[in-house]
Amino acid sequence: MTEVKKYEEITILETSDVHGNVLPIHYANNQEFQVGLAKIATLIRRERESGKPTLWIDNGDLIQGTPLAYHSARFGGNRIHPMVKALNELNVDASIFGNHEFNYGREVLDQVVKNSNFPWLSANILNEEGEPVFGKPWLIKELPSGIRVGILGLTTAFIPRWENPAHIEGINFADPVEVAKKWVAFLKNEKRADLVVVSYHGGLERDLETGEPIEALTGENQGWQLCEEIPDIDVLLTGHQHRLITGVGPNNTTIIQPGSQGTHLGKITICLEKTVDGWLVKEKTPELTSIEGTVADPEVLSLVEPYEEAVQEWLDQPIGKIEGDMRVTDPMAIRLKANPLIQFFNHVQMDASNAPISNTALFDNHAPGLGSNVTVRDVVANYIYPNTLRVLRLTGQDIKDALERSADYFRLDEKGSPVVNPEFLFPKPEHYNYDMWTGIDYQLDISRPPGQRVVNLRYKGEALAMDGEYEVVMNNYRAGGGGGYEMFVDRPVIKDVPTEVSELILDYILKHKVVEAKVDHNWTVVVDGERV
Repeated sequence: MTEVKKYEEITILETSDVHGNVLPIHYANNQEFQVGLAKIATLIRRERESGKPTLWIDNGDLIQGTPLAYHSARFGGNRIHPMVKALNELNVDASIFGNHEFNYGREVLDQVVKNSNFPWLSANILNEEGEPVFGKPWLIKELPSGIRVGILGLTTAFIPRWENPAHIEGINFADPVEVAKKWVAFLKNEKRADLVVVSYHGGLERDLETGEPIEALTGENQGWQLCEEIPDIDVLLTGHQHRLITGVGPNNTTIIQPGSQGTHLGKITICLEKTVDGWLVKEKTPELTSIEGTVADPEVLSLVEPYEEAVQEWLDQPIGKIEGDMRVTDPMAIRLKANPLIQFFNHVQMDASNAPISNTALFDNHAPGLGSNVTVRDVVANYIYPNTLRVLRLTGQDIKDALERSADYFRLDEKGSPVVNPEFLFPKPEHYNYDMWTGIDYQLDISRPPGQRVVNLRYKGEALAMDGEYEVVMNNYRAGGGGGYEMFVDRPVIKDVPTEVSELILDYILKHKVVEAKVDHNWTVVVDGERV
């Protein structure tokens, strides 16, 4: 006679924001880099070998973020996307739609969903009739013990603020909190879930310990609100912010977030007790495991090898030359005064759009810049997002407000030297939210109070008119107000340039063969009027 267990221990695993990383390399130079699904796979197999019932959920932003992912989406034809192929091989239980799943358009996304041997969940991505666009919003997994685990997928509703409208035509991103209230009750009461897991591609808007806001409460990240307003959520898997989080939120909800790029595997161990009323959750323990020192899974390496060979050949194609120096040796120096790399990117945007003013960013501190001989690898290593361009009609006041937002990137240390404002570093690095402009002249005096730092703002030699109107080109993320640039929301759109910026840069270099490194010295950061 089989003994009925009184206690059962199960494991919930989470990956999130893997962003197309499989191999533990950095594509800018192919050097070893502690990222990727190949190493995560080793940790997942190890957890499954423990014998405990184990569920693994990927929380989104899976198919975009590396040259491997880009090349597969753009040139892979009908081949299965390598990230999907890896998740199929590893038998993931479910995946959630992240905001970057939409970057390549519906045709690519529909193919990804079609080729997946696992369900994609999101309860709040709805069609015009209010029904889920991509199938079921939830999943019930019944374990051998009889425990029923309800899994609900949710996605940040902020996607329309960033995404190319053509990629999300006919799709409504409903409020995840309101949607979750309905479906959590359904899973608990009608589907008799003993354990309710909500996997939300969004983050936490408040500090877990204090409950104080850690960002403007815009609605982009609603993890705290989900826990506070829906007490029946046992586990909340989060992402989007690229943070490392383990803890307990309102209503004793266990919360985890495993960073990004596959550097960590999230794990929650849950102990349940069998009672006359069913299985009751007794204990929940969240933890994060780093991939440091982990050997990459050979099967995952083998299945992506054909894709990797194709992308490496593509990356090494020479496309032109730079006359001068556009390399990045000091990211902070790049952000302190006008430089040829950023001016070149702005010039490409202006050339493609015919706009007289442009802004762009140095997206992260890993950008290598451009050396004398330029390959495809060099371009995609610097311009890492599949952004398109949009030309907005802005007032002079809008431009000044945007520059003040950028100026807030800086603080002064005890020696009076510029450092990065912690708000741009935590809860995740946001170097991409500091913009540099071409087509106007300005100074940012960071010794002045925030909101009063923009000085000597001019256009074509004259003071920028605050009530004047100007056409400005920027990427679609920024044009939608992404990164705290609310002054751009609902401004008139003069033109959309649907070609991705990285492709525009490639085409420009291919056309001109040799690009001169120029700098107009149109802007600088100063302290008390003196350059730093």
